[in-house]
Amino acid sequence: MSEAQETATNPVAELRQLEDHLNAVNETLEAQRELLLRRRLAMPAAVVKGLEQLKQDFKRLENNVLEEQTELRQLRALSDMSTRITNSLDIDTVLQETMELVIVLTNAERGYIVLMNEDSGELEFRISSEGGLMGRDLSPGGRPQISMTVVKEVIDSGAPLLADNAFKDERLADNQSIINFALRSVLCVPLRYKERIIGVVYVDNRLVAGIFTERELNLMMAFANTAAVAIANARMYMRAEQILAEITQVKELMDNIFSSVGSGIIAIDSNDLVHTFNRAAAEILDLRPDAAVGYDVAQVLQNAALEIEDHLNHVKSRDEDHSLELSALLPRRGQVALALSLSPLKDSNDMTQGVTMVMDDVTHLHEHETTINAMKRILPEGMVDQINEIANIEMGGLRREVTCVFADVRPWITLPDVAASEKLRILNQYQAIATACIHECGGIIDKYMGNEVMALFNTQLNPEPHHARMALECSLLMRDRFVELYRETGIRPDPHYYIIGMFTGVATLGNVGSFQRREFTALGTSINTAKRIQENAAPGTVTIVQGTLDHILANGDGSRQYDFQPRDPIYGKGLSAGMQAYEVYRSA
Repeated sequence: MSEAQETATNPVAELRQLEDHLNAVNETLEAQRELLLRRRLAMPAAVVKGLEQLKQDFKRLENNVLEEQTELRQLRALSDMSTRITNSLDIDTVLQETMELVIVLTNAERGYIVLMNEDSGELEFRISSEGGLMGRDLSPGGRPQISMTVVKEVIDSGAPLLADNAFKDERLADNQSIINFALRSVLCVPLRYKERIIGVVYVDNRLVAGIFTERELNLMMAFANTAAVAIANARMYMRAEQILAEITQVKELMDNIFSSVGSGIIAIDSNDLVHTFNRAAAEILDLRPDAAVGYDVAQVLQNAALEIEDHLNHVKSRDEDHSLELSALLPRRGQVALALSLSPLKDSNDMTQGVTMVMDDVTHLHEHETTINAMKRILPEGMVDQINEIANIEMGGLRREVTCVFADVRPWITLPDVAASEKLRILNQYQAIATACIHECGGIIDKYMGNEVMALFNTQLNPEPHHARMALECSLLMRDRFVELYRETGIRPDPHYYIIGMFTGVATLGNVGSFQRREFTALGTSINTAKRIQENAAPGTVTIVQGTLDHILANGDGSRQYDFQPRDPIYGKGLSAGMQAYEVYRSA
């Protein structure tokens, strides 16, 4: 653009040219007035006065044009700010930039946007701009040195406050912060959104008084109105983003949970069409989800459909939960056992719109139960029932007080001269009785040794504070059951066949063997002593020694129920001294 074109479009430039012409006319008139004076002539007073009036009018016109241009520049800047604020999602960046522009337009030194926290109600400095003549003096985390009394007054009243000379303003006479912070010009306007004050815009100048006018006040009010809407929109957008993020997070979490749940989950709508089909359901039924969703549940469950149809109708018609187990023949998996839990699927109005089915494959449980039953026919039942606890016991051992029972259920020499298989059958009759008695009294069978059985009381697997009495009760119960067997088989052994002995003491209990194969057992002098007592006891007796009797008496375990008959001390291998022995019977 040429200089002439720029001048034609710039009123201030035109006024400057006119001012130059006026100055030239004034100099010419001054020269003429001096020339007339030398000739003893006078210039008419009206000319001088008119020229002076013209200069004043010209100056006033120039000031008006400058003010109008300043106002126009402010309005343009405000329009640009409004567009940027309302179109931007990064509200902090836009407000910071526009706050700095407001400072330039109003000749303020500092500017702040102070917002009220929606949750706590506390005032927070959202935007701080301190790039004025005195430089930045806001330390990180520090509080700006402004008059919070002015801020609170504007928030409480909802009206703007303009102080063109804060030191002399009667409204601020008692405001100590005005004095402490050396504030001269202060302008604070409320941020109002839907008749609610959400904060303020504050600008001040610590150097110059009277810098803010009604024009700056109007500018700030217009800016505050736009900023309030932008801030409210930004807050709503932020809340919407947070809600969306939370919903997305919850959905992802639910999807992950739904996918990782071990049970099969199938949602069926009111038309019996599969609506939802998770990963576990796909694995159980050996189907892809896309081969199940949208299909009739009868097709999905294959030959189990006829059985499940009535149950689905039951849940929908009665609006109640229902559980069942069924066996299904699946094309590639074969026969499977399924446990199903059916529940009504309700909408937001609590109306049943379908059925939710939780499915568990219990085939392995049935197989496991079959295996356990088979193991119980081979291994001692107590060992099988406590197999998890046994597996968790470390290799090595734990010293613990126990009562160990050895029972010779029928000595070899008492068996009839029959085939070996028949001898084994007879022996198993006696061992079955001993086993049942041990289990009834809470004992653990350590091992079978042909015609003998070893039982433990008060191990880690069967803790029992009255273990000596329970071991004695087990032994007496064996005697009662053996007597019944004698009567049933028509024999009258004299003396009775059984030889039972026990000992109470500390033994080492734990697993022995290897990591591939291990066995829970008890070792130590106490176990050996129990065996020696049984070996030295008379046939047809239940024999204990003084230590076991002392344990029974010390624990008040109904010693009146028993008759303790003293016998000769027991001596044997590994025993340095004889031990007082007692034969035990039930009291008459």
